[in-house]
Amino acid sequence: MAIEINNLVQTRIPTEYGEFVLHYFSNSLDSKEHIAFVFGAVTDKAQVPVRIHSECFTGDVLGSRRCDCGEQLDRALQLISEHGFGVLIYLRQEGRGIGLLKKLQAYNLQDQGMDTVDANIHLGHLADEREYSIAALMLENLQIKSIELITNNPNKIDQMKLLGVNVDKRIAIEIESNCDNFSYLRTKAHKMDHLFARDEINKS
Repeated sequence: MAIEINNLVQTRIPTEYGEFVLHYFSNSLDSKEHIAFVFGAVTDKAQVPVRIHSECFTGDVLGSRRCDCGEQLDRALQLISEHGFGVLIYLRQEGRGIGLLKKLQAYNLQDQGMDTVDANIHLGHLADEREYSIAALMLENLQIKSIELITNNPNKIDQMKLLGVNVDKRIAIEIESNCDNFSYLRTKAHKMDHLFARDEINKS
């Protein structure tokens, strides 16, 4: 069955990086509130900088240092503002799609020595269960011709291309590591093929 989405509300949101317009989408796949945060004019434009950001309550809201999510969210908004136009899509798929409860349980397993991938698998999930169909439909609704995807994750690029999105190039988004998220970043590089420029993250 085809997924249907509706762009129900658009409202002005002033931020430290300028004035964005928040688009609230409903959909026929789940009951979650997915949003697009749009800066400047993007209709009928090509090479639009786009960040597809999956919800991370602990990082985005609480400022957790266990990941780089909150800092990536902030940096993406800054990059979009500096470019003059762009979109941040915020998908409600917490913990790489396993939900907040399982994510917190995975944290405890990580404190016992597992990495993020092994912890998810131990709990009966895939390493990454995120899905991007709704994001592709949101970009179509916004009438964007092609995007420059702000990501370190080549799998996200591949998935968006399979969904029919024209991805012109990747924009890297690297955050300085700390003692709490270093092993998390190393796992993303070694087990999930994320792209990092820093040798200390990439080396075995």
